Amino acid sequence: MMTNLFSTFDPATSMHTSMNWMSTLIGLMMMPYMYWMLPNRYSMMIKMLTMTLHKEFKTLIGKEKGLTLMMISLFLFILFNNMMGLLPYIFTSSSHMTFTMTMALPMWMSLMLFGWINKTQSMFAHLIPTGTPPILMPFMVCIETISNLIRPGALAVRLTANMIAGHLLMSLLGNSVTSMSTIMIMMMIMIQMMLMLFETAVALIQAYVFSILSTLYTSEVA
Repeated sequence: MMTNLFSTFDPATSMHTSMNWMSTLIGLMMMPYMYWMLPNRYSMMIKMLTMTLHKEFKTLIGKEKGLTLMMISLFLFILFNNMMGLLPYIFTSSSHMTFTMTMALPMWMSLMLFGWINKTQSMFAHLIPTGTPPILMPFMVCIETISNLIRPGALAVRLTANMIAGHLLMSLLGNSVTSMSTIMIMMMIMIQMMLMLFETAVALIQAYVFSILSTLYTSEVA
């Protein structure tokens, strides 16, 4: 039963090749809103979303205004893949650690290298919060170091776990429909519709959480 349940997250379509990962990028080719002669509702919605995120990220990052473009792109990319995973027969790439860790680890590593090479004194200062008693300073250095090292893993696991949980719940409810009466099937359809709305909100929130936490980590270095 567990093998069939988790087979919805299987990235392999055959023994030799895996075409499922193509859904991560190939769907972006279906949204060429820049080719429209006049602004349409889709392009206006994307522009409003981009400007709203830019204003919010700008207050967190501070003087490094150019980094907001990277964080907005990260948000839209994760949101697109989360939403694509809600459609039937489409591979959910954001439910795999391969996808999430590929985004979190290089970003965290580049921030750490930039900070320790260019702002070494500031990075050392971050290891000891202001007002720490002298006797607790060695412990605070260990705690802050560990919390810094687990950041990419926390980002990746948070996104993966939230995307897996909802899909597993919907798969469990969907597998039990065949042995139900007509009234129970109608109730299950209503529950599935509510779960789909909930998963849509989770897809949006998790993309926002990933990008906003990445922005907060960036603001400590910048």
